[in-house]
Amino acid sequence: MQTRLLGPQRQSISAIGLGCMGMSEFYGRSDDAESLHTLARALELGINFLDSADTYGFGHNESLLGRFLKDGGPTRRQQVVIATKFGIVREVGKYERRIDNSPAYIRSACDASLQRLGVEQIDLYYCHRRDPDVPIEETVGAMAQLVAAGKVCQIGLSEVSAGTLRRASAVHPIAAVQSEYSLWTRDPERDVLATCAELGTSFVAYSPLGRAFLTGTVKPETLADNDFRKGNPRFQGEAEHANRRLVEQLAAFAQAHGLSNAQVALAWLLAKHPHVIPIPGTRRIAYLEQNAAAVNRALNAAEIAELDLIFDPAHVSGQRYQDSGMLGLDS
Repeated sequence: MQTRLLGPQRQSISAIGLGCMGMSEFYGRSDDAESLHTLARALELGINFLDSADTYGFGHNESLLGRFLKDGGPTRRQQVVIATKFGIVREVGKYERRIDNSPAYIRSACDASLQRLGVEQIDLYYCHRRDPDVPIEETVGAMAQLVAAGKVCQIGLSEVSAGTLRRASAVHPIAAVQSEYSLWTRDPERDVLATCAELGTSFVAYSPLGRAFLTGTVKPETLADNDFRKGNPRFQGEAEHANRRLVEQLAAFAQAHGLSNAQVALAWLLAKHPHVIPIPGTRRIAYLEQNAAAVNRALNAAEIAELDLIFDPAHVSGQRYQDSGMLGLDS
């Protein structure tokens, strides 16, 4: 597995991480035993950057990672880099949320995450969504106190603008910005990616496979009732049909190059910027192994340009979240 450097501390991590959200919620039924096997296989493949959040399964995801760490003994904790997040507050059984960035909440959320994970320090702690009513300087100041207390190693922000990142970085170094970035979500290319590079901040790309839509294996009519993609605008009606045509072009490109759709999408991200770290999520070992192999295929400038043209943002249809999911997006 190739490696990339995380934030100002230049910590070496796997070039591709593993998004763990789907092991607990949002994508239909999950199985803890299967998820634990997938996590173990990820580590065997050299994928050591694991991404979670306290809102994924209302704490279940962090507890699952805590079990994985405990099962592997003391050496496993040394092998992995754990990222988790605070800030999205939801009621059980509901997708709707509110955002809490208050210093008191940040402190209590961190302590709860440490307990569920069973660790003494979180490697990378993100503000999951920004509350516009709380100055970013106040939020980052509270996070910096966690660093000073030894509870957190590095801090990050999710879905923030370049301006917010600059203000935050004036308070404390920001190791990573995590935002949606993929062939069909190119918003970070406007200014956030360049600002990250300038400040020495890594960019962690979540949903790099378009919530699996880019793989060509997902059909909205087959999704489980508790799969949040059923309500995602890009998966519905005319938008879905238009986006399906883009995926067909991606499939033709992938077939011509002897790759899977997922491998092309990940190779594209890795080739675009050296400070981008994709974190595709999966519960399945077969998909994990396929994703990991993407690091072995370097796309050239002509191939990148061809994919850029296919997935020109003007060609993508639908908002990337339903309205309630757009809450807290500052980017």
